Amino acid sequence: MYSECGKTYGSGERPAASEKRDLDPAIIDYILGKPDAQLMKEALDVALDVSKDEDQRIAAMDDLEMLVENIDNANDLQKLKMWEPLHGLVGLPSTTDGLRLQTLWVLGTAVQNNPAAQLSYLSLDPIPAVLACLSPSSNSAGTRSKAMYALSGLLKHNAAAVEKFTELQGWNALRNSLEDSDITLRRKTAFLINTLLIPTSSSAPASVHTTNAPVHPNSHASMLSDPASVSTSPTTMEALQRDDASDGSSLLDALISALVEPVPFGADGENESDVEFQENVVRLLHTYAVLCGGRFSDVQKHRLRTTIFDNVSSPNNLFNLGREEFDAVKSAVYE
Repeated sequence: MYSECGKTYGSGERPAASEKRDLDPAIIDYILGKPDAQLMKEALDVALDVSKDEDQRIAAMDDLEMLVENIDNANDLQKLKMWEPLHGLVGLPSTTDGLRLQTLWVLGTAVQNNPAAQLSYLSLDPIPAVLACLSPSSNSAGTRSKAMYALSGLLKHNAAAVEKFTELQGWNALRNSLEDSDITLRRKTAFLINTLLIPTSSSAPASVHTTNAPVHPNSHASMLSDPASVSTSPTTMEALQRDDASDGSSLLDALISALVEPVPFGADGENESDVEFQENVVRLLHTYAVLCGGRFSDVQKHRLRTTIFDNVSSPNNLFNLGREEFDAVKSAVYE
């Protein structure tokens, strides 16, 4: 004899299945943890809830950002219909700067090294809203930096996105960012342009990803079926060489100016040069001249010689290039 749920059973008897108590879902969640999809929806619900205070909404976005670091979770944004409300927060006038920053962070993480997520987000025509977040007149330095992060994740290894970016005059926004008061944004801008300029092998699409960013068949189907879809170098090369209608100078001219005659940066414009930014630009010049076969004009050569290359006196000061890399770009400047 024994009792269960207030009922006594004889020897050998067992309660019928219908008599068994179902476990409380809250207990199951406590023991096993909620599914990531549910956690993602709950985080977004909090972030969208205007009755919550800003700290709660930002914390929810921070939780969501950590969840979409997992590429499967990032792909689930489409299934869960979360892309549109997420993107909507970026351009919503009532969105605070702090919440906009955190939203851009989520978007940038979700699309990073993930062609499927890139295509899903690109379908919302997000580039204008993200570019607007690069404006220093209405966005903090942190938000501008996260806008560049999101833009980078959307554009890298995505030829279609770069073509759309070009149609929307996006290169002009990057040109302006080369003179931003925040040096971190200048560094990221030069780094992004160089990344987009690096030639990729259409016969080996996996080569565009690092060992920390493996190719996932479900997420990278478009890349695997059309290797040319990752090639951003030709469009970037054209953008570098194209003269701006307003002053006749090119994006390459702007990069060289930012290197040899940088606009002072900092809260009060107290700084004039930055080693990491210089290294990023010189690395870009190497990509342009050596890897892509680009040529410098006589004026560009003169500026680079007299301000940069004539002043390199130490073999340890090669702008973080290897000796052969430095000599190769120097040869292009002195030819």
